Amino acid sequence: MSGPLHTQLCEKLGIEYPVVAFTHCKDVAVAVINAGGFAVLGEALHTPDQIAADIKWIKERIGGKPFGIDLVLPSSVPEEKTVDELLAMIPPGHRDFEQMIKQKYNVPDPKIAPDIHHWGGLDQKRALAQLDVVFDERVPVFASGLGSPAFLLKRAHELGMQVWGLVGKPRQAKKQIEAGTDVIIAQGFDAAGHTGNIGTFSIVPQVVDQARGTGVPVIAAGGVTTGRHLAAALALGADGVWTGSLWLASRESDVNLPLKERLIEAETDDTVYSNCISGYTMRTTRCPWHNEWLAEGAPEPLKPPLQMILSSNYIQGSLDYQRKDLMTEAAGQGIHYVKEMKPARQILSDIVEEALDVFDRFAGA
Repeated sequence: MSGPLHTQLCEKLGIEYPVVAFTHCKDVAVAVINAGGFAVLGEALHTPDQIAADIKWIKERIGGKPFGIDLVLPSSVPEEKTVDELLAMIPPGHRDFEQMIKQKYNVPDPKIAPDIHHWGGLDQKRALAQLDVVFDERVPVFASGLGSPAFLLKRAHELGMQVWGLVGKPRQAKKQIEAGTDVIIAQGFDAAGHTGNIGTFSIVPQVVDQARGTGVPVIAAGGVTTGRHLAAALALGADGVWTGSLWLASRESDVNLPLKERLIEAETDDTVYSNCISGYTMRTTRCPWHNEWLAEGAPEPLKPPLQMILSSNYIQGSLDYQRKDLMTEAAGQGIHYVKEMKPARQILSDIVEEALDVFDRFAGA
């Protein structure tokens, strides 16, 4: 394929469209890859054995096409702590506040241990054990959504792997480019999950400027949910887009139905930027947990990873009992455009067609 959507990123990956789907669902990843896009599977909540099984499952279904795995590489957390040791570090006042919220909103106890107990962000030992699986399996692309991947570049490159770094500040991009990172994801304030405070339209061209002349592709992230966003990102100099919220309500997504409904109903101002979920600033859909932590007199959220441990029972309980009124999910400001449950292939096709329409309109002007 040639034309305005055939970018350096397409060449680097051998893909048809410069659209990267970040997802925690392997079915979504396979659907996007087989439709001509690229996918990065978020595996930070899985054990090493689960990660190895997911990688095998994907490889069996994509016919040798490339894919990526995303993990967190935390530096500001303990080297090694058990979940019980982390729980014991939570101050009694914060535990009392959590219990108040649970009682006020009748939040059920989880049926199973929260997924967050496996999160690579809890301690460095967990993160490195997950990373070893990615190396052992020689995953084509390793992406780090939290923390710098610079220390692992030599090993990854020796194995023929690409390393992608997600940044929220231009100076982070400069450091990662100098270190040898293969692709930079410039993520704006609009984005879901852990993100910085610089807007997408501000950070993307600045990171493009940092990468100019280096041969390092830049991917735009933050609020990207339409073909117009894709066209705008390319106009800013990016080589593609990183999309996350877009796939949460897709047919293939394993997000449970009440949460999909909640996301489809959500508007831009239903997302909130706060550190009350994980201890890091994070954009998620507003829920009673946010309302209480943002209220006057609430305690200060704990530092990572303790706040994530503290919030995990609330989050897991809401999911286990399908309490739509309690649920929260990482979602970006582009969630306004997620309005129905469509197959992933159609979602990708719609983005591509709309972006091409934009370029055709300018070409015909």
